[in-house]
Amino acid sequence: MLPGSGVKPALPLDPTDPVALAQALIRAPSVTPDAGEALALVEAILSAAGYRVERLDFSDHGPRVVNLYARIGAAGPNLCFAGHVDVVPPGEPGEWTRGPFSGDVADGLLYGRGAVDMKGAVAAAIAAALRHGRPATGSLSFLLTGDEEGPALDGTVRVVEALKARGERVDACILGEPTNPEALGDAFKIGRRGSLSGILTVEGRQGHVAYPHLADNPIPRLLALLAALTADPLDRGSDFFPPSNLEVISVDVGNPVFNVIPAKAEARFNVRFNDHFTLASLEAEIRRRLDATGLAHHLAFRPGPSESFRTEPGPFVDLVRDAVQAVTGRVPEASTSGGSSDARFIKDLCPVIEFGLVGRTMHQVDEASPLADIAALTAVYERIIARYFSA
Repeated sequence: MLPGSGVKPALPLDPTDPVALAQALIRAPSVTPDAGEALALVEAILSAAGYRVERLDFSDHGPRVVNLYARIGAAGPNLCFAGHVDVVPPGEPGEWTRGPFSGDVADGLLYGRGAVDMKGAVAAAIAAALRHGRPATGSLSFLLTGDEEGPALDGTVRVVEALKARGERVDACILGEPTNPEALGDAFKIGRRGSLSGILTVEGRQGHVAYPHLADNPIPRLLALLAALTADPLDRGSDFFPPSNLEVISVDVGNPVFNVIPAKAEARFNVRFNDHFTLASLEAEIRRRLDATGLAHHLAFRPGPSESFRTEPGPFVDLVRDAVQAVTGRVPEASTSGGSSDARFIKDLCPVIEFGLVGRTMHQVDEASPLADIAALTAVYERIIARYFSA
């Protein structure tokens, strides 16, 4: 239901059935940032269940991004389930055993782009919340975006800003990213390393390779600078995080021929860093290493960096761990590994923990999740909700 329309459409499925809901979401293609159809389905389901649903759309950095915030209840505490319904492109559809947007079920698996990352978890969270119903005290909410797999500039980060600006209180958040490496119950994430990307450029002078004295080759200087960046480890890890790592991901001179010395050489790198660094101290360390070479260069850091963060041990962490163990029989590892997620934005709003499906096939051809895992994840979320409000 669009805000103000007053019309609640008939639902084409039972939204308390997480597999049926996941199928419907998969069948609403939503390659980032075009997630409008999938979020419209979520909007209809939550509106019909009595949630106050808001569309928070932004287009400051490119195409319009559709976001949704929905809440039932007005009092605290407010437990939020967060996630995204946008997906990465499917690649060549003909390479899929089942169509990438078919939502087919075969041999106990649900197939389709987003089955793992993360429409399966969104469906599990909605089904769990609807099974629980309106909390007797407190509120349940959803924060869903269509811009997680893309630049992530007009998605969750903007919704968090909007909620903070109006004083909307969220007390705790579960983000349904795929956190388990092999089996459901392996791990939940209590933090993430920070991320910083940079471009290193060295200027030279173009010339003929047979007359190097008339040119100035920038490549040897760039290689020396990269060696200075990578020669020593940034750190050896901390109590809660693995070591920081700087990876050179591109070296380019734009030179397709063999008889020309290029005029410029450029390298791109990314650093995933732990709590030994802040963004400011990491930038300073990178500049220190480069400046120590005495070689002329230009360094530019890319937009969209993120700090490392960790949700402190305590009752919320214990509650999630206990719920996972009760349903799966496994004691999950409290992990901070992996790449970035929208938790890096949500942590500015409230404590956030990530727990979702097994990530082995995410972003792959034939992405699929076992039906049993979707059912178990729904049971974990149900237990988290019940325990959170009973506490």
